[in-house]
Amino acid sequence: MSNRADIVRDPAQDAHWWRQATVYQIYPRSFADSNGDGLGDLKGITSKVQYLKDLGVDAVWLSPFYPSALADGGYDVDDYRNVDPRLGTLEDFDEMAAALHAAGIKVIVDIVPNHTSNRHEWFKEALASPRGSAARGRYIFREGLGENGELPPNEWTSMFGGSAWERVTEPDGTPGQWYLHLFAKEQPDLDWDNPEVHEDFLKTLRFWSDRGADGFRVDVAHALKKDMDAELPSLELLHRADLFSKGEHPLWDRDEVHSIYAEWRKVFNEYNPPRTAVAEAWVHADRRARYASPEGLGQAFNFDLLKADFDASQFRTIISKNLAEAAATGASSTWVFSNHDVVRHATRYGLPKGSGREEGSGADGKDWLLEGGDPAQVDAERGLRRAKAATLLMLALPGSAYLYQGEELGLQEVGQIPDEDRQDPTFFRNKGVEVGRDGCRVPLPWEAAPAEGSSFGFGSNGSHLPQPAWFADYAASVQAADAGSTLSFYRRALKLRHELQAAEALGWQDSADDDVLHFVRPGGWHVVANFGTAPVVLPEGEVLIASADVEGGKLPGEATAWVRVAG
Repeated sequence: MSNRADIVRDPAQDAHWWRQATVYQIYPRSFADSNGDGLGDLKGITSKVQYLKDLGVDAVWLSPFYPSALADGGYDVDDYRNVDPRLGTLEDFDEMAAALHAAGIKVIVDIVPNHTSNRHEWFKEALASPRGSAARGRYIFREGLGENGELPPNEWTSMFGGSAWERVTEPDGTPGQWYLHLFAKEQPDLDWDNPEVHEDFLKTLRFWSDRGADGFRVDVAHALKKDMDAELPSLELLHRADLFSKGEHPLWDRDEVHSIYAEWRKVFNEYNPPRTAVAEAWVHADRRARYASPEGLGQAFNFDLLKADFDASQFRTIISKNLAEAAATGASSTWVFSNHDVVRHATRYGLPKGSGREEGSGADGKDWLLEGGDPAQVDAERGLRRAKAATLLMLALPGSAYLYQGEELGLQEVGQIPDEDRQDPTFFRNKGVEVGRDGCRVPLPWEAAPAEGSSFGFGSNGSHLPQPAWFADYAASVQAADAGSTLSFYRRALKLRHELQAAEALGWQDSADDDVLHFVRPGGWHVVANFGTAPVVLPEGEVLIASADVEGGKLPGEATAWVRVAG
């Protein structure tokens, strides 16, 4: 095929655009539905390019849009070089990428290298092939224990509950080997000791890069290399904390994984400008830098602020530590508060005590969800106030800022979804323990007044996850016309963020109040975040934006302001 990148890309693009970019995560199935089937699609994204341009983001990250049975929200991939027919075609992808590029917005594609789906042509071939075949060698197959191999190879458990092993039926119809799946049984793990696996993913990286992808988000980047010697490590060994910090854990964050990303970096550098990448790697903070190395992926997600309480001391420690790590390695920091896997931060910050952790926590809010997710238990006003303050602080930091679709509307988590409407496999595999991630994946409300039988502007025939009635108050069409809305606040903040960006530097200013953070960016930009409840005096200068009303030069509690000081 022709190089689509030559058609849609500007050759003068800055190779370092990603270092301080604002990236907007799109969960395609829940963004916009163009054909009325209740499922978001690529044409739906294309129809909202002007909205994204007006919002002011630099790039979009697309969660998986590949053919999939949706055993794990699209992260069970049938074909890495195609589009799910329910979401569109490769031509639709080309049109979407061209429209985004024409609007000055980059495209980041999600890639899932730890596992395929059980419908992938490789896995179907493995099931049809005998023990010891080359087809099975792409995955991790082992003989079972017990007199007839009827027991799994060991006691490892899946991240989604139950055994991490699934037995197959051999081509002759007899019970056979077992394959490893660290996640759902529909997601068999690949064997990254197999050169064929390496080569196929290099082909995939080039395929999407040639079609205009500017970068990649790497799912479960820390799991690819595993210690699968003849004597498999015990479950007890998997829980030894010291192995996580040494790069010697049998399954997670092994040092050898970085040889894979060195290969990928060579492919990225074949392009001009080089393609970017960001690792989803849940690892110790002091091991994150290797994923973000310029010789590797370049960036790694930093979830530290996401997991922190709404607390000045915690925020300062996390920011200082991560900026120091980035400076030492030449990487760029990343910051995030919400994504497709966690309770929206506008809800987390409004939870009462006992809902996951203490009041105002950045924790996951799972206890609240398991207890019914009653919106009446959430102080939505306080949660949104804190969320806006935290986000404005984040947008002022050096490094990349990642936003999740709908947070610019101030959306709350949808806690109450009927069991029969839920889709997340974690809910069905672990009822009573996990409620799943559907609440942050409910389709966006674009219009406040839906036609009978339709959605809030998502599509003409309902939505695959039910939208609650209160979504009408958060609709994008309503907020776009309101200068005081959360959407207008985000638009203003992102516009100013482009003006703020300069050297990736930050200087802390002393404050007499432990609940206040004050730092300075190049060009005289002062950022003040008040985590307490009492007002604080702002430095003299032009208040460019604040997450709450500033009166008499004082910033109210639980708010952040940007001030430009002359001289």
